[in-house]
Amino acid sequence: MNPDTLIRMANQIGAFFEAMPDREQAVKDIASHLRRTWDPRMRTELLAMLGGAKEAKLKPLVRDAMIALRHAEAA
Repeated sequence: MNPDTLIRMANQIGAFFEAMPDREQAVKDIASHLRRTWDPRMRTELLAMLGGAKEAKLKPLVRDAMIALRHAEAA
């Protein structure tokens, strides 16, 4: 899938959760949403962007959720 499309979709999810008053819970909920609803290949592609130039396009909340997701999938 197009990396920019994945970023746009992830940021749209992040925008929804930005309204939550508890940032930590929002990060967990974004990670959970991506784990439950996204195809594993989509998650893998998005996770591969961490640490690269495309990471800068992710909302900070989404980036933190992706880091949490990476840790959860590694465990």
